[in-house]
Amino acid sequence: MTTPKPGTCPVLTTADGAPIARQQALTAGPRGPLLMQDVQLLEQMQSFNRERIPERVVHAKGSGAYGTFTVTNDVTKYTKAAFLGRVGKTTDVFLRFSTVAGERGAADAERDVRGFALKFYTEEGNWDMVGNNTPVFFVRDPYKFQMFIHTQKRDPATNLRDMDMQWDFWSLCPESLHQVTILFSDRGIPANYRSMNGYGSHTYSLINDAGERVWCKFHFKTKQGIATLTDEAAAALIGSDRESHQRDLHGAIESGDFPQWRFCIQIMTQKQADAFRWNPFDLTKVWPHAEFPLIEVGTLELNRNPENYHAEVEQSSFSPSALVPGIGPSPDKMLQARLMSYADAHRYRVGANYQHLPVNAPRCPFANYQRDGAMATAASYGSAPNYWPNSREGAPMPDESRLDPAWTLGQTVVDRFDSTVDHDDFTQAGDLYRMFDDAHRDRLATRLAGVLGQARREVQARQLCHFFRADPDYGRRVAEKLDFDLSEFHESGAAVAATR
Repeated sequence: MTTPKPGTCPVLTTADGAPIARQQALTAGPRGPLLMQDVQLLEQMQSFNRERIPERVVHAKGSGAYGTFTVTNDVTKYTKAAFLGRVGKTTDVFLRFSTVAGERGAADAERDVRGFALKFYTEEGNWDMVGNNTPVFFVRDPYKFQMFIHTQKRDPATNLRDMDMQWDFWSLCPESLHQVTILFSDRGIPANYRSMNGYGSHTYSLINDAGERVWCKFHFKTKQGIATLTDEAAAALIGSDRESHQRDLHGAIESGDFPQWRFCIQIMTQKQADAFRWNPFDLTKVWPHAEFPLIEVGTLELNRNPENYHAEVEQSSFSPSALVPGIGPSPDKMLQARLMSYADAHRYRVGANYQHLPVNAPRCPFANYQRDGAMATAASYGSAPNYWPNSREGAPMPDESRLDPAWTLGQTVVDRFDSTVDHDDFTQAGDLYRMFDDAHRDRLATRLAGVLGQARREVQARQLCHFFRADPDYGRRVAEKLDFDLSEFHESGAAVAATR
């Protein structure tokens, strides 16, 4: 065995950074037993035992690549999304393709729906377009989603894929017929990931600078042309190469044959939605192109392979809840459920701070009040406060200019209503205070002053305003216990009140 010359390659170290002199087990004599003090061997074995994370419940096997998205058409009349703000603007992306039903060891060329999950690293945060290669899905009610996936997995008794389970479910759910027809059509087995379309499937909303909302669907049309496999060709391919789609995608990008898709949208106004003959938010239905023609937005190109599959593809995490200003959800029931379930799955599978991994992290500055959990770092949060509302200097604050317009759904208005408006928060507290005798009131004021006195002076002034609103005597007693000059209080309190 040839040993590299010292200084020609990096020094091997433990995870803690200590140099490793020799990569052989530490034993008591050449034929003796191992020693527990061989910490570098123990570290290697312990790390190996934990190399795998739980596979995705669906979309377990996938391939991914980085690329760029370039705007080719002005759509600012529909959306204020900054990354779509001008023709020629480019945005970095990461795209993960996948099979849906099979486990991580499934063959790429099986008859199955394909996932098409796209992450845009925009200047206003990440937008995840989490779709498939079909424009519809099997069910429209989120209560049926988990049940459907169970039918695509293994029978609990035999641990085998079971056609009776699948068709029992589909025969009881006629809304599945559209997707079943696509799945068993000639497009049911894509020849590779490059030669298939991607769809957002759900209905989403677009909002422009004027606060006007339209409904939309997302389409990614392959520029390579649709290519599919017959059942016989797929069986032969699986027999020789179970990783055919992965191999094709990686090889094409490696050779400079960068695949591209044309990104288009369909637009529907609220007036059109109200008059449409089907529920426009039904995931099992499409919008006819003749009535709602495709509008080109831009070009997606994949041009860089990941360096490490586990770090960048296996741990990549996509969620429909990753939205940016100008792109929002709709009343689609399945989408509403996915807004919660996907991010929750990532926190279980990858970890509470999965969004801090490089492949998932926004490329723009971000600040929030989420804290701690596995793999939290001081670099993520520093000494910033972990609660809101607060009056700490430099703390992140909401931006009212980013507020989306309200929805009107039938007779119901959907909005972020201010819970502090039109509420009396002081009368009942004052009534309770007035029920106390004089000694009780004094004890209350003493206790409050003991803890409130440890807060900043401006915080004391703000809280005293609340006591005074409940009852003047209540405020006066606490102020005196705090040695608060009432003239100082009125000035500070008025200033604080004016900022509310």
